[in-house]
Amino acid sequence: MTDTTASAARRPGEQALAALGLDVPALDPSDASPHTFGGGGRWRTEVPSVEGPEALGVVLKEASRLDVPIHRVSQGSGVWMLTDAEITEMVEATAERDIELCLFTGPRGTWDIGGSTRTDSKGGGLRARGHDAVAGCVEDAVRATELGVQCLLVADEGVLWTLHRARVAGIIPADTTLKVSALIGPVNPSAYAVYENLGGDSINVPSDLTLDHLTEIRRVSAAPMDMYIEAPDDLGGYVRMYEVAELIRRGAPLYLKFGLSKAPGIYPYGNHMRDLTLSTAKERVRRGRLALDLLARHGADGDMAPLGSRLPGPLKRFETPA
Repeated sequence: MTDTTASAARRPGEQALAALGLDVPALDPSDASPHTFGGGGRWRTEVPSVEGPEALGVVLKEASRLDVPIHRVSQGSGVWMLTDAEITEMVEATAERDIELCLFTGPRGTWDIGGSTRTDSKGGGLRARGHDAVAGCVEDAVRATELGVQCLLVADEGVLWTLHRARVAGIIPADTTLKVSALIGPVNPSAYAVYENLGGDSINVPSDLTLDHLTEIRRVSAAPMDMYIEAPDDLGGYVRMYEVAELIRRGAPLYLKFGLSKAPGIYPYGNHMRDLTLSTAKERVRRGRLALDLLARHGADGDMAPLGSRLPGPLKRFETPA
């Protein structure tokens, strides 16, 4: 596919700078991603940190008020932090609007009794420590999908491969999508390709990757990419909203994640964090409106994937054991 939409878009400040004799260098067509989502389109939207039914209600109301299209909402505290009734309520509310609901799976190293994550090296980070932690993630996956959840957020390579094998074996639905967390995101093309082959259907890269890094990844993989265009502080606090058109041109197919910097962490969520969680959920949607307005002003808001689309299209996988 030729990236005609992105090449025709106006770049920030282009006309004013040209009038001053400071023309912006021409874009290089060879660094544009040739890929799209399986159902068409080059970008989708995601609102993260939607931690329960009440936060979801705030997001849906604000999205309607500000006319922000949403393809996916995701939650960071984990399946185990929600009751069956809460999960069911979220499943029903998102299904009514044809939005994909993504819930985080199971135990993670940063919360268990392992001491290495509290050292300067951070040890294994969020990864699942030991067989029982993997089992807890699988338990969460089975429970969530039985309640109708169609997307699972994963922060461990072994859990990713195990859940991919589980959907191949029919233990969880075959159309369950597996999303790789930003907290273990790959930073080079080889690693990105490994996550795709392990079963990743959308892969969150760190928000400090350069535009050239995105192009390098796209030369080896068409797997959908997730990227915070505004990252939470614990992921660097980067604000890349003004680059959004170029991020799409280089990184498509791309989920634009509307994060929020300068906001305290809310994981694991509980009612003691209610006011903060609801106010930040509302502001994330507003940030989405700002990003979409930028795309529109630059003439780069075309080629959004159809609302309701969620599957990634054909991807490369390692062969699963018989």
